[in-house]
Amino acid sequence: MNAILETKYALDTFYLLMSGALVMWMAAGFAMLEAGLVRAKNTTEILTKNAALFAIACIMYMVVGYNIMYPASAVNSWFPGVAFMLGGDHELKTLLDGGDGAPTYSKMADFFFQVVFVATAMSIVSGAVAERMKLWAFLVFAVVMTGFIYPMQGYWKWGGGFLDGLGFLDFAGSGVVHLCGAAAALAGVLLLGARKGKYGSNGEINAIPGANLPLATLGMFILWLGWFGFNGGSELKVSDVGEANAVALVFVNTNMAAAGGLVAALITARLMFGKADLTMALNGALAGLVAITAEPLTPTPLLATIIGAVGGVLVVFAVVTLDRLKIDDPVGAISVHGVVGMWGLLAVVLSNPEATLMAQLTGLVTIFAWVFGSSLVVWGVIKAIMGLRVSEEEEWEGVDQAECGMEAYPEFTASGK
Repeated sequence: MNAILETKYALDTFYLLMSGALVMWMAAGFAMLEAGLVRAKNTTEILTKNAALFAIACIMYMVVGYNIMYPASAVNSWFPGVAFMLGGDHELKTLLDGGDGAPTYSKMADFFFQVVFVATAMSIVSGAVAERMKLWAFLVFAVVMTGFIYPMQGYWKWGGGFLDGLGFLDFAGSGVVHLCGAAAALAGVLLLGARKGKYGSNGEINAIPGANLPLATLGMFILWLGWFGFNGGSELKVSDVGEANAVALVFVNTNMAAAGGLVAALITARLMFGKADLTMALNGALAGLVAITAEPLTPTPLLATIIGAVGGVLVVFAVVTLDRLKIDDPVGAISVHGVVGMWGLLAVVLSNPEATLMAQLTGLVTIFAWVFGSSLVVWGVIKAIMGLRVSEEEEWEGVDQAECGMEAYPEFTASGK
């Protein structure tokens, strides 16, 4: 019996670690997607942001964030309290003497799996504020976001807080991760303003094409792959027949939702614009993935495809609508992760009999209100102290030179000759 328990513990720990590694690989996907969708003169800076934010997320979540999100003893269901640094891992005696409440995987594996989710939420912010935000202003915000803002709302659901008690369901984070990141991004974009030249004086919307669509497409496929760890790993276990079958269904539904989202976005763009828009197709796949993340276990594969397809249609209309409102999001992150994240939370009621529309709406509103409100305050303080935006001259020159002193493609610029 002891050997069976130890084997199951080892297998589930290994599964969680490998799932976390897949989610970590999504950092590369975000970096490539964003680098492909911005102009060449801003590529180095956005790559620097994506690399640095991942490291900051790891450090801040270790120092304080993990203990806020999963406290050893919470003050109440609203406030978890604050504790610092990680404790020790489970011992063999705890496993063998724990009975039905025995741990099923390592604490350190859980931390690793959770920390890559934090970085994912912060990566969403990166693309939305691209091409005009100061690098160090962004990194200061990353410290607060990953150490405090994200873990607090994460505690309310995944840490056993009041949203969990209300019956709010979010399997892998359409709300806790994606809507959270989008809400923080929206607050930053509203204070930051649009890129120069994006909107004309007469209300016209000027397209600003990305520099490298092959790179953006690679980023989308990396994210699609990483999402199997994102959703599949959130089942947390794989060591018995029931759990193994559940993980397999999650993988299938995740894949089908992405496919549905891409096809639906491609068709919608063709009907609206008369052309097959690659960027809409890429965001359609990601929208499908975001949509199914709140509940990838209970739908049938056909329903998962439909949920993803609705997300793909929504993202096209959301991108167009935000542009008309002059909310400048270079990569469509607010639309993909915010608008479709909301849809994903509401879509849970279509397949999970335990879900209620009121609980889902409560969770949606709570997450958005907390993250948007707190982010607006933090962005505002940063703006007052050090400023958010590079100068107009630096923006025209490109933030690569202004913020990083180097260019990603020097052979194509005057400075590289």
